[in-house]
Amino acid sequence: MWKNRNVWIVLFGEFGAGIGLWFGIIGNLEFMQKHVPSDFFKSLILFFGLLAGVFVGPLAGRLIDQYSKKRILLISGLGRTLSVILMFFAIQYESIIFMVLFLIMLQISAAFYFPALQAVIPMIVKNEQLLTLNGIHMNFSTISRIAGTSIGGILVVSTSLTNVYGMSMLAYAFLFLMTFFLRIEEPMIKPINIEKTNKSKSDKGFGEIFALIRKSPTILNLFILNLIPVLFLGGFNLMVIEISDLQHDPSVKGLIYTSEGISFMIGAFVIKRLTKRYTNKQLLYFSTFLVAFAQLSLFFADHHWLTLISFAIFGFSVGCFFPVCSTVFQTSIDKSYHGRLFSFRSMYDRVTFQIVLLSTGLFLDTIGLQYMVLIFGTVSLLILARLLYKDKKSKTDLVNESQNLSM
Repeated sequence: MWKNRNVWIVLFGEFGAGIGLWFGIIGNLEFMQKHVPSDFFKSLILFFGLLAGVFVGPLAGRLIDQYSKKRILLISGLGRTLSVILMFFAIQYESIIFMVLFLIMLQISAAFYFPALQAVIPMIVKNEQLLTLNGIHMNFSTISRIAGTSIGGILVVSTSLTNVYGMSMLAYAFLFLMTFFLRIEEPMIKPINIEKTNKSKSDKGFGEIFALIRKSPTILNLFILNLIPVLFLGGFNLMVIEISDLQHDPSVKGLIYTSEGISFMIGAFVIKRLTKRYTNKQLLYFSTFLVAFAQLSLFFADHHWLTLISFAIFGFSVGCFFPVCSTVFQTSIDKSYHGRLFSFRSMYDRVTFQIVLLSTGLFLDTIGLQYMVLIFGTVSLLILARLLYKDKKSKTDLVNESQNLSM
């Protein structure tokens, strides 16, 4: 795998783009802190960008399955690069409207880019290497997040926001250039009016994906389990801002991102070893339980070290969860459906993310952080308990059925 040039292109391209992404996120938070006093309105601004990504999701899935994935990556990468121009206008005119337009264009590009990337990964390595590559890919993303947030935090106090977004644009341009060097062999699907079978298959769109999900309890449970980390991730940045205000310490933001990021890397590193001793299902259940525990422990967010420990536990748990989750998605359904599957997954994540984001903003303005995390943590435990009960019940029913057949 390490001799595969495509692997290195994907990893280093994603590393550069990740730094640009987090420069932009730090810049977004700084811009909103200056111009948007309400947490709910902050979440509403972020909501519009995510909503745009949901609307284009079905189209993105069909195009990814129908056309060259490398071409999709190039076009969406160019869109991400050019979107930053809108943020320059937002800074110049102190305009929230331009920021919303920037987020919309950025999220539309991401709605094409990330599902296409997830569909490309199984094409550049063997199935037995997928878990390793998914873990390493997420570690590169995490390293870029740590570097991006650390350097971005320094830049926002030492230089102008225009320079911060300029560096973000350069990082996106680096990813765009790296994508040109990808060499992947993929069958070009003919235009849908040439073959009737292709037309029929394409017209079904997400209908086929829904049918496949319903037939696969493993995939269905994965979508449900995914709600638990999203309950934490959806309001992550807003919670970081709130904790910083609660502790009267602006520097804690960087420490939170760093502790969570380092723990994420540890989780993604050890997951390969853990899969030799435990099943994927056991690892998914355990890691989501840790997420729920970390969320409940943020009730003590006014204590500096307890806060960092909570985010470290969360980082480790999602570092274990997401590589296993991605590998199961990539190997459970035929590659010809990967574009639509990962686009649907992206849409699903965006919708749930939006709901959590808006709820977080509303709860922070009304009941406060500490009571909010109790609600979210309890919901996470209820979801986990329900799935465990269903899993146990299905096993019991299967045993009873086999006993009846033997009689």
